[in-house]
Amino acid sequence: MPTYKTALVMIARNEARCIARSLRSLRPWVDQMIVLDTGSTDDTATIARNEGAQVHHFAWVDDFAAARNAALALSQADWNIVVDADETLSEGGEVLKMLAQQAPNFVGRIDVNSNFLSNSDIPPQTSSTWIPRVLPSGIYYKGSIHEQPIFSLSCIDLDVHLHHDGYMPEQMQAKGARNQKLLEIAIQTAPDDAYLQYQLGKDHEVHDRFNAACDAYEKALRLCPLNRAYRHDLVVRTLFALKQANRLPDAIHLAESEMPNWQHSADFFFTLGDVLLSYAVTHPDEAEALLPMIESCWTRCLEIGDNPVLDGAVHGRGSHLAAHNLMLFYDSLGLTAKADLYKLATQPR
Repeated sequence: MPTYKTALVMIARNEARCIARSLRSLRPWVDQMIVLDTGSTDDTATIARNEGAQVHHFAWVDDFAAARNAALALSQADWNIVVDADETLSEGGEVLKMLAQQAPNFVGRIDVNSNFLSNSDIPPQTSSTWIPRVLPSGIYYKGSIHEQPIFSLSCIDLDVHLHHDGYMPEQMQAKGARNQKLLEIAIQTAPDDAYLQYQLGKDHEVHDRFNAACDAYEKALRLCPLNRAYRHDLVVRTLFALKQANRLPDAIHLAESEMPNWQHSADFFFTLGDVLLSYAVTHPDEAEALLPMIESCWTRCLEIGDNPVLDGAVHGRGSHLAAHNLMLFYDSLGLTAKADLYKLATQPR
């Protein structure tokens, strides 16, 4: 039986904070590690070399695909596993090891679990995004920002999970306006690219520019086909941004039009419950009629359960986070007995 070689392929710049832990998590499961440094002024390159990676250098040209492709060109492996320095393998090393016995005739999607802070009063939450990162030799990227691999092979979901902390406030602040600038340049060239508009909306959202996020998300929704995996995250994020921008009637209208598509999404109903609660608070004359609808949204979450296969699904919205909302909801209404029913279910499992 032939044996196929695997390589970790990474681009990095000023990632001394985290690159060692990333490389250490993958090192037992791959044959080689390639790091392309795109202009670090810290100890990124030295740390990567000390961890056993082959380190090369690349002059940054404001193009992520160009950097990814330059890194991939350095690999002679049959399988290239693309990982960022702020990602750590949490599960699935054995699956990556088994690639040595698997002909490189498909692209593998893996689950990237990203921590993010939605509210300073609660612990960080985690969302799932399934991304094609296990690539046969010869596949390259396109796109100066939020680049995507281009391929015609079948795509298979692998039981491989990465932990990503690059969306936490300190890391987002360090990136500054870089992504926004590159996205705006890319959109000038392709104004009807739904994915770029979606990514621009995310960049606005994480920096609390909610009106701008709404504009980008709404453009993306008009352009995005119904069968795109990221449409789920796009719809849920648009509802959240509209709520934060105090455009509650627009959020409710969007929810009504999208509801038939997301009967299997706890994230959709969780966010809709939040939208309706905000509307009830700002329209107290309608609150009595809205309370049963808010309750039903969060109970529906528990009926559906967590569905991490959906792009952007937040862990817990189908379990402990929905239970927490119901506990607070009943407690605010003085329904202590009902609130107590959900107290035990509010802890993450």
